[in-house]
Amino acid sequence: MAARDRPNHCRIVLTGGPGGGKTTAADLFRREIGDRVVVVPEAATMLFSGGFPRVSEPDAAMAAQRAIFHVQRNLEDLQAARFPGRVLLCDRGTVDGAAYWPGEPDGFFAAVGTSLQEQLDRYDAVIFFESAAAGGMEVVEGGNLVRTEGIEQARALDQALRKLWSPHPRFVLVPHNRSFFKKITYGLASIEGIVATLAEANGDSR
Repeated sequence: MAARDRPNHCRIVLTGGPGGGKTTAADLFRREIGDRVVVVPEAATMLFSGGFPRVSEPDAAMAAQRAIFHVQRNLEDLQAARFPGRVLLCDRGTVDGAAYWPGEPDGFFAAVGTSLQEQLDRYDAVIFFESAAAGGMEVVEGGNLVRTEGIEQARALDQALRKLWSPHPRFVLVPHNRSFFKKITYGLASIEGIVATLAEANGDSR
């Protein structure tokens, strides 16, 4: 179902290259705004931290990305069903797998039976956290997932993801900043602004 066809419900995806700060921003915003927001965790992180194998062989990588896509999509739909009317803040989205696919993006969408446009339509807005690698900084993230990308690979992923997501009509870029605090502050303001805009569009004055 397209975002525009879901009344009283908005779905915002936070995405970007490795080490962009999106997961930190999602957690901070949820704490700030309270139970109006539900965070949808990143499917890839859940799977890999739970023992799902990391692979490099093309056929195996394709199988992994198909699995991640279906888990991500169903996690979002599960949270939407559990919490109708709340803002879904998605830590990555169903488009991301195309950047990790060992081939052209169209091959990814064909493999999971959809299209780029259909997946973009799932979301009311996209907030893109540019990777620290864009500024030549090492990619570092907390939590249980250890990043395996070097600077060049992280930068390439960032560019591929941005190309995929930027056609969305509500695409907001949170650029790299050497001050992580300033970047997160800008990112939080961007999320707040999008949520306010969507609430006004839906007639929700809370």
